Amino acid sequence: MRKPYMRIPYTDVLASPTIIPQTATTISGAIAALQEFFKAPLAKGSPSTVVLSGAGISVSSGLADYRGPQGTYRVNKTYRPIYYNEFIQNHEARKRYWARSFLGWTTLAKAKPNAGHYAVKDLGDLGLVRNVITQNVDSFHLKAHPQLPTVELHGYLRSCVCTSCHEELPRDTFQNELARLNPAWAAFLQEILASGALDTENPDERRAKGLRTNPDGDVDLPDAPYTTFRYPACPTCLVAPPIIADGSRARVEVDADGALKSTSTAGILKPAVIMFGENIRPPVKMAAEKAIEDAGSLLVLGTSLATYSAWRLAKKAKDRGIPIAIVNLGGVRGEDAFFDDLDPSQRGDRGVRVELSTDELLPALVEQLRQSSGIRTTQEACDHSAEQHGGSVFKDMMS
Repeated sequence: MRKPYMRIPYTDVLASPTIIPQTATTISGAIAALQEFFKAPLAKGSPSTVVLSGAGISVSSGLADYRGPQGTYRVNKTYRPIYYNEFIQNHEARKRYWARSFLGWTTLAKAKPNAGHYAVKDLGDLGLVRNVITQNVDSFHLKAHPQLPTVELHGYLRSCVCTSCHEELPRDTFQNELARLNPAWAAFLQEILASGALDTENPDERRAKGLRTNPDGDVDLPDAPYTTFRYPACPTCLVAPPIIADGSRARVEVDADGALKSTSTAGILKPAVIMFGENIRPPVKMAAEKAIEDAGSLLVLGTSLATYSAWRLAKKAKDRGIPIAIVNLGGVRGEDAFFDDLDPSQRGDRGVRVELSTDELLPALVEQLRQSSGIRTTQEACDHSAEQHGGSVFKDMMS
């Protein structure tokens, strides 16, 4: 009988990795192995590498990850992300979600890409990376390398999207509406900003001030009166409620201030992310699969591959027989299967497993590649322009 797929969200500790090759335990050893990794597809005339990234690459930007040494699932055993059906069906759940997200948005809006993201840009400029697939919703890849095509597998937090008409609303605009509808919460946000509670990533300092911050950008306030929180309706549906199956118009009802009422049957705004239990949009899924199909190798950065949507892409790369390199602190889901058939004498050209931080390793790797006579140091013929690849403009932030 087939072993069941891992449930989401998976919170157990994953087994420690086996470093491959054995010399890759240090920065210099890892760089040497990854140099061999990048040479392999070039020697065969294959297309360049595709990157698959996760929350680990954004840790140095001040955002938490999920399953790393200090990840939310490790240090906050009570953390439970909201599920799609819960959000859609439960007015009170949406109040709680948006209240927490309202407080956490400031931290996410101020955060910036780190050296790891910019090293990915450099790898693209060197002609070594052609595409990026990211599970992250922070938009850092698009900010760091707007000309390098990026598939945002799980969506993005920079916008909200209506569940009825599918129009998007910039998160900054939505944030301003939340502040207008919730003046007491807005005043409290200013207080905690003034206290510095959101300026530190030290969980002990935040807990001392009554706060907990989760990796998807929300702030948890124990015993907070979430039932008082209000959120707006989709402005498009408010003006023109959509037609429903029976031919009548849906109800989009708001109070005197414009806050959505629980009696509404349309006009619900959600973050433009893929929540747990929600399906990835078919065009996004197809774009990610196409990137893997066209790649000469796969570089996995800062992810345990615990979500099936990411793991299946790595499995697809393995099934194609292309080299896979994984750079991640901590274990990776089913990683032995990615490397179990490797020749022990290979030096990285067929596979690499490194347990080092991306912001430390990748910039050093780029510098070494630039100095290496065996690696191209100018951008190659593959066009990375946004126009050529349909790159989207950064619009501006799930919790």
